[in-house]
Amino acid sequence: EARLVQKPLIRPPGAIPEVAFLAACTRCGACTTACPPGAIRGALADAGFAAGTPYLEPDRVPCSACADMPCVAACPSEALIAPPRGWPEVRFGTITFHPHRCITFRGDACTACVDSCPIGSTALSLDASGHPVLKAEGCVGCGVCVRQCPTTPPSLTFGSRER
Repeated sequence: EARLVQKPLIRPPGAIPEVAFLAACTRCGACTTACPPGAIRGALADAGFAAGTPYLEPDRVPCSACADMPCVAACPSEALIAPPRGWPEVRFGTITFHPHRCITFRGDACTACVDSCPIGSTALSLDASGHPVLKAEGCVGCGVCVRQCPTTPPSLTFGSRER
């Protein structure tokens, strides 16, 4: 028995709504090839109708939020369409900040998450005390900050958005 998807997949930026995406995506792999950090993968056969379609795992390989969205530009089928306002319209998931893990709260200076954030201060900044301030309204959930955090476990974690 075929199924839509085993679990919700996190789609590349500009993905149209899921049912339309599954119909429009030709599974050509152009977006996967165009992705500079190699964050876009093809769904395996066990993904049902979604097999071969592109998806992201930001907690494993973060999206670097390329300014020009080469994955969208590479899509020949309009399964990926550049959002009118660009990155502010993209949400891969949610990032949660865990202050008790962050070394800045122990008196050590660190700017790794803020320096690595491809979205910038609308998503992540430092307060006057040098502590990270995560701004959910501006964060796209790309996962770069999680990857760059030097603490173990990371002071920031990725969570899938609810569908």
